[in-house]
Amino acid sequence: MEYFYSVKAPRFQEIKIKRSTFICALSQVDSMEAAKTFISAIASEHKTATHNCWAYIVGERGETFHSSDNGEPAGTAGKPMLNVLQSHDMTQIVAVVTRYFGGVKLGIRGLIEAYAEAVESAVAMEKLMKLVKLNAYQLTLPYAFNDTLLYQLNNYGVVITQTDYTDQVTHGVAVEAHLAPELERLLTEYQDGGKLIFEGPLEQEAQVV
Repeated sequence: MEYFYSVKAPRFQEIKIKRSTFICALSQVDSMEAAKTFISAIASEHKTATHNCWAYIVGERGETFHSSDNGEPAGTAGKPMLNVLQSHDMTQIVAVVTRYFGGVKLGIRGLIEAYAEAVESAVAMEKLMKLVKLNAYQLTLPYAFNDTLLYQLNNYGVVITQTDYTDQVTHGVAVEAHLAPELERLLTEYQDGGKLIFEGPLEQEAQVV
C-alpha cells in the first residue's frame, strides 16, 4: 500500500542564505481553489517581498500539481519546491516560499538549492501526518465471543474507535479501505454463524494515522 502525507496544521519556517530571507509556509488543502486561496493570503501578507513562489499538490494520490517561479528565473523556485514535496510523497499540500532579497545574487544553482532548502526545512519541523482512507463498522456481539473477536481483529489492522457495554458488547471499528474486503469476509462469516451482527461500512473518510 502506497501512503501519502500532509501537514496537520499550517507551519512556517524562516532561513537566511547570503543575506536573503526565505520564509516557507506549508498548509494542508483539499482542492486547487483552497491552495490558491492560501497562496493569495501569504502573498497579501508579504506584499513588500521580492518574490512569493509556490507549489501545490492535490488529489487522493497527488495526481494534480502546479508551481510558479513568481518572477525568479525559470525553474529555480517553483519546481525545486514541488520536487521536495513529491520526494516526501505529499499531497493535499501547498507551499509558499517568500523571499526578501538581501543584496547578494545567488545564481541559478544557488536559487534552486535555497528554495528547496526552505521547503525541506519546513517539512522537517515535525512528523508529517499519513493520509488514510478508513471504512467504519459497528459490531454487536455477546460477551462470550468478545475475546475471540478482539484477537482476530488484531490480524486485520483494525482500530477500535468506541466500545459500549450493555446487555451485549458494541464496538465501533475502523480499518484502512484497502483491507476492508478481507475484514468484511471475516465479519460476514461470523454473522452467518450467528456470532455477531455488523453494520457497515458506515462511512468512508480520510483519517490521520
